[in-house]
Amino acid sequence: MAFVEIRLKDTRARALNDFNRAVQSHPEIEQCHMIAGSFDYMLKVRTTDIVAYRTFLGETLSTLPHVSHSSTHVSMESVKEDRFYD
Repeated sequence: MAFVEIRLKDTRARALNDFNRAVQSHPEIEQCHMIAGSFDYMLKVRTTDIVAYRTFLGETLSTLPHVSHSSTHVSMESVKEDRFYD
């Protein structure tokens, strides 16, 4: 599992909508959150291993509409994953 910060080249409504639609078609992206801060989106991505993630990053994430930069944080261990809602 990895958490990926995404910065877009363009943050006008059309670019945001393009990006939002594109992430829907990739099951590896389990969550996508628009963020207020130094980047635009935070993605939770799950692949079978780091090699599969590297391929996904190079062939998919980096080619999503309007992506200018990504920064990956790989989860070493899940300490808590409670769900507040069902």
